[in-house]
Amino acid sequence: MRSTQKYALTDPVSFKNQMLQWAQIFDEVILLDSNSYQQLYSSYDAVLAVEAFTAIKTDHINAFAELQEYQEKTADWIFGYLSYDLKNDVEHLISQNKDDLLFPDLYFFQPKKLLLLKGNELEMHYLRMVDDEMDDDFQEIQELPDTIQLLEKEDSDCGKVKISLGMTKDVYKKKVGLMLDHIHRGDIYEANFCQEFFAKDSCIEPLQTYHHLNTISQPPFATFLKFDNQYLLSASPERYIRKEGKKIISQPIKGTAKRAEDKTEDEKLAAQLKADTKERSENIMIVDLVRNDLSRTAVKGSVKVEELCGVYSFKQVHQMISTVVSEVKETTSPVEVIKTTFPMGSMTGAPKISAMQIIENLEESKRGLYSGAVGYFTPKGDFDFNVVIRSILYNAAENYISYTVGGAITAKSDPDKEYEECLLKAKAMREVLEGV
Repeated sequence: MRSTQKYALTDPVSFKNQMLQWAQIFDEVILLDSNSYQQLYSSYDAVLAVEAFTAIKTDHINAFAELQEYQEKTADWIFGYLSYDLKNDVEHLISQNKDDLLFPDLYFFQPKKLLLLKGNELEMHYLRMVDDEMDDDFQEIQELPDTIQLLEKEDSDCGKVKISLGMTKDVYKKKVGLMLDHIHRGDIYEANFCQEFFAKDSCIEPLQTYHHLNTISQPPFATFLKFDNQYLLSASPERYIRKEGKKIISQPIKGTAKRAEDKTEDEKLAAQLKADTKERSENIMIVDLVRNDLSRTAVKGSVKVEELCGVYSFKQVHQMISTVVSEVKETTSPVEVIKTTFPMGSMTGAPKISAMQIIENLEESKRGLYSGAVGYFTPKGDFDFNVVIRSILYNAAENYISYTVGGAITAKSDPDKEYEECLLKAKAMREVLEGV
């Protein structure tokens, strides 16, 4: 079905920038970039998929059944996203909050052209109808100027973006108080509560914005996604779920601390996060939830916690990450593994269904792609998906820009501190959009 060609690269970092610039001529684009972040579970440094041969786009109704049929029928690489509101397909839930982004709930496509970058080697996997274009495309990409240098010199016609708050600090604190009432009554133990920041009648240069966001964050699960006029520019540090053969890996993040320029102070902040009982309890609650989710498809006795509450440092923040694994039977559908764990526990709460119901009542905007997932399936049925956080969403047709941030609310939460954590998580997006 696909022809494959390998090429040696002299400057893979520049080539990655050049191939994303080249990709802008297509209507369907997904770049997944690890930013050379070394970790145990990874396949490629960067992956670029462009130009749909086939695609599936749908709302939440029977979405997972349709995705499973598409994945099995295609038996090829497919790339796309799952929005948070697919929860309504998994459970008897609804989404009635305002939605100004207007993204479909689910979108996957089979790319005609696929580029896989690992170290100094590029693999191009092209469908046979376009495989005679491989050498020409490779040459064209190499001849493009260095994108980042070009974009830094380029002025945007869009003007300054003015970000508005989805809710004021006082409203946010009041709603956290209501969330705490639910916790103290025993309705839930923890919930991820989010707020939107947005700009109406505004535009951005998506490629320029993505490069800026990725440069200041350099996360392991960065994403540039373009479907016609809809864009996701993501600096996500979090993996949702991965399948390698029969092994399933989930790596929830719960626990955030700021970085410091002074090395000693920075190490102190990381150590404080590691020892923080509130942050650890948040993380452990979600680990228990993930273990329960994975057990629904796991071979009995195979669910294990490989790492609990490890602290990892990124350019903007320190994060507390755990790794939970399981094993599934060869006959288990890849889509079933995702359906039985979606949405990811780090973005919902515990118990999961009650938390999602309370979240829906207290939040003011539809999450959509935020706190959903972007990733791919391989022809063998393996997959890898991130968590859509630390991300800018943009509908160019509607001139609407949005980013959402949230945090875990537990019995020990202080509304003022939770608000400050939200602002910390929003820092990179705000800096990119407002230049502050």
